[in-house]
Amino acid sequence: MSLPLLEYAPSSQNQRVAGFEVPGDEQPRIYTIRNVISVSEIEALIAATYRQVFNEQQMISSTRQLALESQLKSGQITVKEFIRGLLTSEVFRERNYDTNSNYRFVQMCVQRLLGREVYSDREKLAWSTVLATKGLNGFVDDLLNSEEYLSNFGENTVPYQRRRVLPQRDRGDLPFARMARYDEHYRDTQARGSAANPWNTPFMRLNWDDLLRNANIPVISGLLIASTGIIVFLLLLTTFANSAGV
Repeated sequence: MSLPLLEYAPSSQNQRVAGFEVPGDEQPRIYTIRNVISVSEIEALIAATYRQVFNEQQMISSTRQLALESQLKSGQITVKEFIRGLLTSEVFRERNYDTNSNYRFVQMCVQRLLGREVYSDREKLAWSTVLATKGLNGFVDDLLNSEEYLSNFGENTVPYQRRRVLPQRDRGDLPFARMARYDEHYRDTQARGSAANPWNTPFMRLNWDDLLRNANIPVISGLLIASTGIIVFLLLLTTFANSAGV
């Protein structure tokens, strides 16, 4: 049984306030199918969609969905349907949904599809409930069919981070593309190092007390004495060779 979206109160964010700033280099470039008139422009729109859905870190050949690209180029599907196909693809599931907690995954999708940060933990909980009860496909459908998505991006515009930069501030918000893909949940679920796979052991801060307590003093002393003897022998040999040369 699926539950309806729980209510949550919006918080004060830039995109909720009307903006009158003059567009500049820092403003997002808007990609929409209505302005596409050449092959290069449709390729740029497709690349922008991949960048928005997968972020720069996952823009590799294995993430491409050529069948969806062909349908978009021929006009069989809209940009929104193209985005839905990317979000429900197996590669997106493996690299984003399976590797994050529901809360982190909801935050990522709100950032990438609605172009804003989540309002609160209450909103994370609300969308996580949809994700848990309706599954990934139902969650994606509800997000893409939401009034907020349709009123801001509609059927044929690639989502973007809304009002990241304001003219009265020295700098804007960080782009969502710079946010980490994984959170503490992913880190904590990774297997620790073992004898079979020692390279998976996480880095630990060096503790000198533990190092001295567990050190094999006789072996270390023997190595130091042997190293010192070798160094002295080499110095004497160098001195003798220089004297014989003179």
